[in-house]
Amino acid sequence: MSAPASGAAKRPAVLTAGGTGGHMFPALALAEELARRGRRVVVFTDARGQNYAEKIAGIESIVVPSASPSRGGPLGRIGFLATLARGAWAASRLLRKLRAEIVVGFGGYASFPAGFMAARHRLPLILHEQNGYLGLANRKLATKAAAIGIAFPKVVGIPQTSAEIAQVGNPVRPAFLDIREQPYAAPANGAPFRLMVMGGSQGARVFSEVIPEALGKLDRDLRSRLDVAQQCRPEDLAAVQAAYATIGVKATLKSFFDDVPARLGAAQLLIVRAGASTVAEITVAGRPAIYVPYPHAADDHQRYNAEAVAAAGAGWAIAQPQFTADALAARLVELAHRPQELGRAAAAARAFGRPDAANALADLVEKHWRPRTA
Repeated sequence: MSAPASGAAKRPAVLTAGGTGGHMFPALALAEELARRGRRVVVFTDARGQNYAEKIAGIESIVVPSASPSRGGPLGRIGFLATLARGAWAASRLLRKLRAEIVVGFGGYASFPAGFMAARHRLPLILHEQNGYLGLANRKLATKAAAIGIAFPKVVGIPQTSAEIAQVGNPVRPAFLDIREQPYAAPANGAPFRLMVMGGSQGARVFSEVIPEALGKLDRDLRSRLDVAQQCRPEDLAAVQAAYATIGVKATLKSFFDDVPARLGAAQLLIVRAGASTVAEITVAGRPAIYVPYPHAADDHQRYNAEAVAAAGAGWAIAQPQFTADALAARLVELAHRPQELGRAAAAARAFGRPDAANALADLVEKHWRPRTA
């Protein structure tokens, strides 16, 4: 699309998102794409989100009051409503001051005030949903939206709405797009078999408990081929390292990997949770994975993410109660002896991924962007 006139460029799109990486990464990817097209962008978020936004040169960000409605009992509920009112008032004042022309919401509690006030200011509202289940903030705003950009082919929980529904994907960081150009090589018989395990701070413990036990059940030849990179909670590192030493498996363990794209590109199988960003990164890269949804995620949304990937043949979904050492060992033996299954899943993952997500989302936003004359 053509760049806007210089006068229109002064009237921004307001992107509003909760402060977690899952909400902020796609918001900032859209911000960068719109800026590349000559648009002005301002991001409304919370204090956590501003830490992400400040790392992107040229992106304006503003903290808007917000809070979770699910904490603190009755008094917490009263405090939430008061904070919500303050957030709505602040968002309304800022939308007027900035002379915003469109609002794009990415979910999370911090996205709600500006999304709610968009209708009051007669501004088009675009929502982006990263997961296979529409999040709470987006559910509350869906009937006010002009369009909803979704990451998965099907999203559960969208209420009756006149909004345009468009699958645009979930934008990922450029480093993961680069992996897409690296061919996947399944492990050959007798060759090293590279596993990568990522669980996040909430999900790494079950992996630390189950995976070493599962690998210990494999025969010696297969164990000797394994090369594991695993994220562990700091308090679990020593015990997991000892477990791998006992069973003779080569393992690199860290509480945080600062080279995730490179390791993901080299991995021949991943064992991961099913957060939206994780799914987007792995599928765009075209790598096979076993997904174990975090069972306590809001609305069980990770289950919907994992099931969508598995249905596409791009990986395998195992619910946490079924994620046992015996079940995982059996799956690894099967894949080690049938590496063509890994190759097929890698190809399906690559087909499932949306490398053009930021561009597609920007197109959707610009389709509904109505320049204002007043």
